[in-house]
Amino acid sequence: MLIDQLALPQQERYVRCRSWQEVADRITDMTVRGAPAIGVAAAGALHLAAHTSAAAGGDADMLIVALEDASAGLLATRPTAVNLAWAVGQMRTVWQAQPQDPAGCAAALFERAVQIHDDDIDRCLRIGEHGASLFKPGDRILTHCNAGALATAGYGTALGVIRSAYARHGSISVFVDETRPWLQGARLTAWELQVEDIPYRVIADNMAGYFLHAGEIDGVVVGADRIAANGDTANKIGTYSVAVLAVENGVPFYVAAPLSTVDASIAGGTQIPIEERAENEVLEFHGQRVCPPGARARHPAFDVTPAAKISAIITEVGVLRPPYEQSIAAALAVAAQGGLAHHGPSASNGLAAGGHP
Repeated sequence: MLIDQLALPQQERYVRCRSWQEVADRITDMTVRGAPAIGVAAAGALHLAAHTSAAAGGDADMLIVALEDASAGLLATRPTAVNLAWAVGQMRTVWQAQPQDPAGCAAALFERAVQIHDDDIDRCLRIGEHGASLFKPGDRILTHCNAGALATAGYGTALGVIRSAYARHGSISVFVDETRPWLQGARLTAWELQVEDIPYRVIADNMAGYFLHAGEIDGVVVGADRIAANGDTANKIGTYSVAVLAVENGVPFYVAAPLSTVDASIAGGTQIPIEERAENEVLEFHGQRVCPPGARARHPAFDVTPAAKISAIITEVGVLRPPYEQSIAAALAVAAQGGLAHHGPSASNGLAAGGHP
């Protein structure tokens, strides 16, 4: 069951998916979106694929074929968000461990999908607590796109930081970029903040520079869809522009993401694949054409912010500081050792439990 993000904020409705193909379609059409949420949905979709194969009386060979087909179909939906590939990889380790028992494999995949869901919520809560220490009472925070509960299994990454900061200080307020062309900020982030009763103002994307230059923003926090080993970060299109404006005006720019968003296999942002979506998503709004007949458009869905423009990366094991090659590697080592309950290495290694820059 997925909340239909296309219907918000006008209507809160849910979509039931009964096959992995339906989940893939809902990822593609952005009924469900947000890197961690896509990963969680994909894990559930692979359980559906296994359950369908087992219920049809399929043998071990048919099960593997069904799961590999589902994996390929899911991976093709959104190429930029690495959490999708991460979740598929996690599920693959399960079915490779017991491929001879289709029913047992389906049950094990269900259990792992639930674990991935619950683990994501736990990671987001930790990210929120670490990130809250970067802000003080009265701070005004700018965020771009939606990196809240809707984009995760619950609570959120960037919006989780804002939630935790508000719970801690009580006087935090938020500037919400509308985030063209899908308006994830105006539709989704604003809806979440309103539900949480956190003060906010929606601004058009091209207003961010005005408020940053005017000194009305104390910090920026965004989510991420893929982070390279050197800290270069892909996020919703427009994020790079906000980072440049923040650096120009001396405002800290933070990225909040679980370590499952790190792709340690790539050295830098130039290796991150950028999804380009249909041009009608720019030329139209809610099905209504807003450009002249014959107009053409480009629609890269993401851009890459260089690590040099990122003040810190907030993860479930702590706040990572430059040089990111070292702090990211240290954080991954902590996570691999089961150290998510700890703050990790000392700040001298580039990873700390919080604090102002």
